[in-house]
Amino acid sequence: MTLLQRQSPRVTLSAIAIACLLWAGAAAAQETPAAPPPATPATTSAPPSNSQPQTEKPSDNKNGQGQTVFNQDRLFGVLPNYSTVENANQLKPLSVKDKYRLSWDSLTDKVTFAFIGFQALVGQAENSEPSYGQGFQGYGLRYGTSYGDAVIATSMTTSVFPSFLRQDPRYYVLGKGSITHRTLYSVKCIFVTRSDSGRAEFNASEIAGNAVAAGLSNTYHPLGDRTFANTVSIWGTDVMWDTAGNVAKEFWPDIRRHFSHTPKS
Repeated sequence: MTLLQRQSPRVTLSAIAIACLLWAGAAAAQETPAAPPPATPATTSAPPSNSQPQTEKPSDNKNGQGQTVFNQDRLFGVLPNYSTVENANQLKPLSVKDKYRLSWDSLTDKVTFAFIGFQALVGQAENSEPSYGQGFQGYGLRYGTSYGDAVIATSMTTSVFPSFLRQDPRYYVLGKGSITHRTLYSVKCIFVTRSDSGRAEFNASEIAGNAVAAGLSNTYHPLGDRTFANTVSIWGTDVMWDTAGNVAKEFWPDIRRHFSHTPKS
């Protein structure tokens, strides 16, 4: 689930702009050849006979306290990106507690509060949901409903449905192939996800989770918004934003490496 929910068409169009920027940035990153690694002097010393090769265990994603370690990198250097997995084909399944902590960490991140505040400010300027009025009261109502939308949608798609259906809510970066191939992969992940056991299956957590969230949010939005057509529109918008979020998560590591001049590992 992305932070952007229930936005006006003007704001929704920014998703297309973001996707285009990501596409261009990824293309620039792929076209820039990585610098060759520095030559290392040859050595004649042999490794000890009892040395074992160091192999990375992709299933070992726990810290010293036994807690699951989530991605601490930030999308565009700002937005929380806890549910993204880089450089791993499969990690240890998340427990129910882990899935709820993933939602909690995302919803209580300081950037989340600030970003929703900005969304409410845009809604105030556009006078969305006019019954809220203007002034501090109108802003507070818009902020409350926007944050409520984020809480419900994030909880449904990251915690509730993934726990009940035993699905993995994380996004696994493909990180290789053409831009078109990786874009199609990120879109496919909206409809196909991994089960906790690693099987590919229909992503009911995303599709049904957002549908339930769109329906629940109608209980506290203005009466004029509580129509079936509007609920379907909100559901489709939420899925669209999550798709744009997947594309951003897929290409952000390339863009980050491009601007930091770090060769791809």
